[in-house]
Amino acid sequence: MKTKYIIIIFFLSMGASLFAETPTDKLSLRGKVTDEINGSALMGVNIYFPELKKGTVTDDKGHYFITDLPAVTTTVQVSYVGHQTIAQAVNLKTTGNLDFVLKESDARINEVVITALTGNALIKRTPSPISYVSGKELEGRSATNIIDAIAKQPGISQITTGSSISKPVIRGLGYNRVVVVNDGIRQEGQQWGDEHGIEIDPHTVYSVEILKGPASLMYGSDAMAGVINFQSDPILPQGMMKANVATEYQTNNGLFNYSLNYAGNKSGFVWNWRYSDKMAHTYQNRYDGYVYGSGFRERAVSGLFGLSRSWGYSHLTLDYYHLTPGIVEGERDEATGKFLKPVVIDGEEDEAVATDKDGRSYAHPMPYQQIYHYKAALNNNFIIGEGNLRAIVGYQQNRRQEFEDILTPDNYGLYFQLHTVNYDLRYTFPEMGGYKLVTGVNGMYQKSLNKGSEFLIPAYHLFDAGVFVLASRNFDKMDISGGIRFDHRSNHSEALYLNAGEEPVDRNAEGAEEKFPGFSRQFQGVSGSLGFTYQFSDAWHTKLNLSKGFRAPNISELASNGVHEGTIRYEKGNSDLKAENSWQADWGIGYSSSFLSIELSLFANRIDNYIFSHKITDDKGNDLLTEGYRTYQFVSGDARILGGEASIDIHPVERLHFQNTFSYVNSVQLNQSDSTKYLPYTPAPKGISELRYDLIRHGKILNNTYISLELEYNLRQDHIYSAFNTETVTPAYVLLNAAFGTDFMCKGRTVASLYFTADNLTDRAYQNHLSRLKYADENPVTGRTGVYNMGRNFGVKLIVPLVFK
Repeated sequence: MKTKYIIIIFFLSMGASLFAETPTDKLSLRGKVTDEINGSALMGVNIYFPELKKGTVTDDKGHYFITDLPAVTTTVQVSYVGHQTIAQAVNLKTTGNLDFVLKESDARINEVVITALTGNALIKRTPSPISYVSGKELEGRSATNIIDAIAKQPGISQITTGSSISKPVIRGLGYNRVVVVNDGIRQEGQQWGDEHGIEIDPHTVYSVEILKGPASLMYGSDAMAGVINFQSDPILPQGMMKANVATEYQTNNGLFNYSLNYAGNKSGFVWNWRYSDKMAHTYQNRYDGYVYGSGFRERAVSGLFGLSRSWGYSHLTLDYYHLTPGIVEGERDEATGKFLKPVVIDGEEDEAVATDKDGRSYAHPMPYQQIYHYKAALNNNFIIGEGNLRAIVGYQQNRRQEFEDILTPDNYGLYFQLHTVNYDLRYTFPEMGGYKLVTGVNGMYQKSLNKGSEFLIPAYHLFDAGVFVLASRNFDKMDISGGIRFDHRSNHSEALYLNAGEEPVDRNAEGAEEKFPGFSRQFQGVSGSLGFTYQFSDAWHTKLNLSKGFRAPNISELASNGVHEGTIRYEKGNSDLKAENSWQADWGIGYSSSFLSIELSLFANRIDNYIFSHKITDDKGNDLLTEGYRTYQFVSGDARILGGEASIDIHPVERLHFQNTFSYVNSVQLNQSDSTKYLPYTPAPKGISELRYDLIRHGKILNNTYISLELEYNLRQDHIYSAFNTETVTPAYVLLNAAFGTDFMCKGRTVASLYFTADNLTDRAYQNHLSRLKYADENPVTGRTGVYNMGRNFGVKLIVPLVFK
C-alpha cells in the first residue's frame, strides 16, 4: 500500500514541475465601484477571483487595479459590508476595464460564489442545497468551537460532549457521513468517535460552505450527508501586508482566547501566519452548578506561504493543533448530588466532592484527553490554456491520548496515532460549446497505530481511491449539472492478542487471548448526481436534484471492542456490516424581493444498510455491563429520512430585518417495531427567529452598527430509538439570545470591530437531544438524569486589523 501512494505523490510532483512553467499572457483589470443610491465612491470594497486566488480592495476614490492575470474567463466576486454581493463571469482576454455599482442590502437573497461541481458558481444556480456562512457572521457569533459557530444554520446540528467537543450533523446524519474539508483536503482525525471533534482553529476560517446531501462528488465517497468546506482567508492583493489581533471573553465558563495573524503579498510571494490560544474552565448551569471535567485548553499555529502568478498558484499550508479537553464522567455524591472528582488519599485512589474552586480552575482535571493534529497540504493550480490542472497532496497525523488514572496522571491508557496521506488530481477542461467538464482522481492512504495500554479499535491500514467525471451546462435561465464517481476502499485490520496482564503478546504465547481478530474487507460503490436550476424571473427560482451516495463502514463500526472512556460505555463492532448506499431527492424553491425573501428546501433519503449503535441488555432486560460500563453494539438496517428547511426574511423598512428559519428531520428504520422504528440521534425540530435593526450605516466613526434579539426554539423530540433504553424523550425548550456589534472607522477604514453577545438570557436549564451528556448518571438528590447544557453566557469580542502598504 505504501508503494501506491508513493507513486501517486511522485506523479503529482512531476505534474507540478511540468506545468509550473506553462506560459500565460499577463493581463490586468481596473475599474471603479460606486454606490447605487448617490453614486459615491466606495472604499474598501473586495474585488476577488476565487478560482485564481487573486484580488484587491478599492482605494479612497473607489478605484481598483489587479495585475498579473491570465487570459481566461473566470468569476469575479465584488463584496462590501451592508451591500449586495455581485458575482459575474468576466473574460480577461477582452476586458481590461470593469466598473461596478453596488446596491444596499435588503431582503433579497445575497449572491454568493460557492464551490460547485465544475468550478465556482452562484449559489442559486447550484442544484444541490447549500448554506453559506460569511466571515462577518462568524465574527458576530459567540461559540466554543467552529462547529458550535455554524450549528444554527438551517439543517445543521451538533452532537456535543460538553462545550469543547462538537461533531457536525447534516439533516440527521453525522460521524463519517459528513466530510469536513480544510486547506483543500479532507480533515481526517478519527471522526468515528463520539467525543472526537474537529481539529480546526476557528480563527483560520474565513467562510463556510455547507453542501447538504451526497451530490458533491469531488470530496470522496463518505460524503453521504454532505460536505462542510472551511475556507481560509483570501490571498491579499499585491503589495499589501496585514496584521490582525483578536480577543474574546465569555462569562459562563471563563473562556478567554486571543489570536495573532500576519499576512502579506510581495510580488506574488504570499504568506499568512497565525497563532491562537484558548482556555476555558468548566461551564455551569442552574441545575448542575459547575460541570466538573468540562473545561479545556486549545492552542493552534498555522502558516501558509507560496507563489501566486499568472500561471496559477502553489501554496503550502502547515497546521499544528493541540486540544486538552476534560472528560465529563457525571458521577455524583449520594448525599449532595454534586459531581465527584478522583483524588489520592494516603497513596490510594479515592473520590471527593468537586468544589466551586475546582469549577473555576483552568488546570485540566482527571480524566482528560490530549489531542494533537499535524497537517501539511500543498495546493497547486496551473493554468493550461483555457483549462487548469489542480494537484493537491496532504499529510496529516492525529494523536489522541486518554489519561484516566489519578495515581499515574501522566500515563495514558488509550493512545491512537493516525497517519493519513491525501491526494487529489483534477483537470478542468476549457469550456466547449457551453459545456464545462471536470475529471479527476482522489483518495487517501491511512495507517492507524495503537500505542497505549488500553485498546478500543485494532491497528489498521486502508487505501481509498476514487475517479470522477463532472459536467455542467447553462441554457440561459436553466443550469444543468451532474456527475458520476466510482470508489474502491481496501481495509486491513491487524490481529491483537493479550495476556492476563492486558499486555500485547504473540498469538502462540501461553495464556494469549484474542482481543481483535485480523481481517481484510474490500468495499466499492458508485455515487452520482444529476440536477437542474431554473430562474423563472429575477425574483423566482427553483432547484431539483437526484443523487446516489455510498459509504464504507469505518473501523470502529467493524471492529471496536473495548471501553471508550470518553463516551462512558463499552463498544462492540460488527465485522459483517455492509456498505451503506443511499438515494436522495432534493427540491427547492425561492423568492427574493426588496421586501421579502423565502426559501424552501425539501428532501427524501433512502439508505440501505444504515449503520448505528444501540444499547445491549441482558436476559432480564437490564443494561448489560462489560467491565462496569453499559455495552453498545453496531448494527444496521434500512432507513428512510424525510425533512427540509424553510427560511423567511422580512424587510419592512430599510434598517429592519426579521429573519426566520425552521428545520425538520424525520428518520425511520423501515419494517421495525415502535421501539426500534426511529433512528437514534435524530435532531429535534428547530426554529430560529431573529429581529435585527441596523443602527448606523456608512458612519464616519461607527459603521455597520446593529442590535439583534433572537429566539431559538427546539421542539419536543419523542421520535426516539427507545429499545433497550438507548434514547429517551427530550422536552421542548426556548432560548432567548441578544447581540450588538459595530465597526470603528478612521478615514474610511475599519480600525476595530466590537461584538457583545448574550446567550440563554433567561438562564434556562435544558438538555439538547444530541448532547451525549444527557445520558450520564442520575442525580440521586434531584432524580434528574444526565448533565444539562450551558446556562446564561455573556460574551465580548474585539478584532483589530492593521493594514500596511
